[in-house]
Amino acid sequence: MSGRLIYLDNAATSFPKPREVLDRMLQGYIELGVSPGRGSYDQALEAEDVVHGARKKLAIFFGAPDADRIIFAANATDALNIAFNGLLRPGDHVISTRLEHNSVLRPLYHFREMGWISYDLVHFDGKGFVDPGEIARNIKPNTRMVIVTHASNVLGSVQPVEEIGRVCSERGIPLIIDASQSAGKIPIDMTAWNVSAVAFTGHKALLGPTGIGGLAVRPDLDIKPSRFGGTGVDSRSPIHTVTFPHRLEAGTLNLIGIMGLSAGIDYIMHKGIESIHREEMALLKRLRDGLAGLEHVEMYCAGDLSGHVAVLTANVNGVSPEDAGAILDGDFNIAVRVGLHCAPLVHEDIGTINRGAVRFSPGIFNTPEDIDQAIRAMASMS
Repeated sequence: MSGRLIYLDNAATSFPKPREVLDRMLQGYIELGVSPGRGSYDQALEAEDVVHGARKKLAIFFGAPDADRIIFAANATDALNIAFNGLLRPGDHVISTRLEHNSVLRPLYHFREMGWISYDLVHFDGKGFVDPGEIARNIKPNTRMVIVTHASNVLGSVQPVEEIGRVCSERGIPLIIDASQSAGKIPIDMTAWNVSAVAFTGHKALLGPTGIGGLAVRPDLDIKPSRFGGTGVDSRSPIHTVTFPHRLEAGTLNLIGIMGLSAGIDYIMHKGIESIHREEMALLKRLRDGLAGLEHVEMYCAGDLSGHVAVLTANVNGVSPEDAGAILDGDFNIAVRVGLHCAPLVHEDIGTINRGAVRFSPGIFNTPEDIDQAIRAMASMS
């Protein structure tokens, strides 16, 4: 089908990117596309300044106390693996939730299968939220960390991280949050919330390219390196450096990705994160209200959209999610995500594990007309 693509899959990757982000990323790489921190010539030093400048922006953005503890990685999954590998020890216990993406579930399963750890997964309620009290009740003497998704990539529900952080802080247990769906949509303050580390990715609401993300780490969280190699410092030593940020970064950094991420942060700060959230939630409410009038459409945890980001999951009675997605794409030029969304336990709990669901995730470049077209498309499947 020809015509403008209505892209409603921003929870996977934001698209399109702001043109000014792409222009700045490309121009920066044309001018300074050398190895940052690997040479004493002017371009290398300027490239390192760009990287450090991005660390400082991200530290402010996440309420992190130390820019040198902003660690760059390929994405949030990569960052979470850095945290798990650098923190977990044999005999540890971990608390997480049934809302998690496989970026959390699979590493935990792997460590448990190795015989290293045990873990408990806290249930969410009928509205998609975890009770901080349940976190507290699952704490054991050997609990090493609590890891929680900040916003569900299936339900859009934003978890009470500040309250969970208070529970963890009172017991001296690190809290790590997966901010893949929240970073760039709602404010995050890891210092005020007692969050020990924030895993983030650049290609979603931070409006950067794919292949860049990272981990914001509080100074009192001692993550051991699990990757070793060149860092540009301490080159005579056979031992990987212990200083941050190089402790957790091995090899040459993704400079063009960092440039794009930095430009994305600037775009968000200029537009205003509250303004972005307000606009996206207005679109989501329009979608929810429109779908609510269709008897053949079932939505999940969408009755009250307060405490949510712009994600809505639904199904069409009598139509498989795959077929619904194909109709949306082929007949209406609407891009959505269908399936289990890499979060199988959520689908177990909402009763869609055997078929999956259709996920809509509007972004800042969608319009009310896009939403109305999506509603008409869903209505056509009765």
